[in-house]
Amino acid sequence: MKLITLLVVIAGVIALAQLAKVGQLTSLIRNKKEEDISDADTRLNGGLFIAFMVAFYASFIFLIIRYGDYNPPAASAHGESYDTLMNFNMYIIMAVFFLVNSVLFIFANKYRFDKARKARFFAHDNRLELIWTVIPSIVLAVIIIYGLRTWNEMTGDASDDALRVEVYSKQFDWTARYPGADGEFGLANYNLITPTNPLGIVTQAGVTEALSEIEGQIASLESELAHERGRLLAEKASIEDQLHADGHHAHAHGHDAHGEEHGDHHDHHGISADFKANLEARLHEVEHMLASDKVVVLSNAAAEAKEDKLHRLKRHRQRIEEVKPFDYDGGIAAWEAGADDKIMKGEFHLPVGREVEFVFRSRDVIHSAYMPHFRAQMNTVPGVPTRFKMTPTITTDSMRTILDDSDFNYVLLCNKVCGAAHFNMQMAVVVESEEEYNAWLESQEEFIAEKPNTVDPNARAEAPVIETEESATL
Repeated sequence: MKLITLLVVIAGVIALAQLAKVGQLTSLIRNKKEEDISDADTRLNGGLFIAFMVAFYASFIFLIIRYGDYNPPAASAHGESYDTLMNFNMYIIMAVFFLVNSVLFIFANKYRFDKARKARFFAHDNRLELIWTVIPSIVLAVIIIYGLRTWNEMTGDASDDALRVEVYSKQFDWTARYPGADGEFGLANYNLITPTNPLGIVTQAGVTEALSEIEGQIASLESELAHERGRLLAEKASIEDQLHADGHHAHAHGHDAHGEEHGDHHDHHGISADFKANLEARLHEVEHMLASDKVVVLSNAAAEAKEDKLHRLKRHRQRIEEVKPFDYDGGIAAWEAGADDKIMKGEFHLPVGREVEFVFRSRDVIHSAYMPHFRAQMNTVPGVPTRFKMTPTITTDSMRTILDDSDFNYVLLCNKVCGAAHFNMQMAVVVESEEEYNAWLESQEEFIAEKPNTVDPNARAEAPVIETEESATL
């Protein structure tokens, strides 16, 4: 079918080209110049403008009737206000669309070329300037004021009893986090992100584990660089040169001593016995290292890369050591608050009819959290938590009935092109009754099932007084 359609289109193009050639031959036979325009030509062009306008409007109206509203049904409390604002803007756009295009096509026909008519020229008209300045300004002012009022209602402060859910983005998936019984999200720091701690939640055990892992990597790199064959050989040659030079100096000193017997006197600058002993011990150690099976051979580029990695690991260790324990309002320790947080992958649940405040964070690049049925969208920015509130009004089961689709699920999408797998960055959202939601949340595991009673007091005392951006925000 597609091939037939393609062939028909090609045949139509060829036919039009041949008709154009026929028109050119006819003009040659009639001895008619191309620049000679007859009344019939202008009437034809004017009529074609009107015909195209009618076809254009007909196709537009057909698309509106055929596809209707392009948005899915709204399932949030502010969704109705959002849709009303969108429809208000669309009505204005369509009115301007019909007005401008009608004037364009009708005037093209009405004022087509006529030898008997002369155009009237005027340089300026205050009435026209006033009309096309004041009217658009009023319309734009109404749109902006109406839009800002709706936006402020949607993005205002959440109520005190609102459910708080953190949505964490990274290439290319989402993670949701719920606070535990204490009602507070645990402190999160990107320096503590590991495969088992994807959000970097700060706990005493997590800090200790992260530091232990980094120390192991640092020790491994330092050992590898210390056993690099080229460096060992260079160090061995340097030590041997120093010892050899000292031997020459000692020989010269013997001659000086003989000269002193004849009354001559010279200054002597040989290395000390302790320093020489250290050099000989280090030479023995280098020779032992060269003979061991730990010796590696690295190119200059590989060695520089490992040195750079070692430097970054030491900086990473320093940043973790700078994370300062503190208490939230109410005396809840930030390092303990995250122990009972609940982390979700794949899908997360919301109670119907209850206000939800989303806290968005990002690990890597700017994403855009988009939930089309809830009319909710907010950028997730690395290092800058963002917020959005909404109240779901239709459960997932009810929306399945409305849409007559038993497989329907609300979905969280990324609406910002963030990389190669952007298209696959989505997460299911389930809206259910308060009772079902509470039962589901109760069945989920806590981040750390068995919490320590207190934070290590030594760690609290030794940590520098540095507050992270995440702690200040969350």
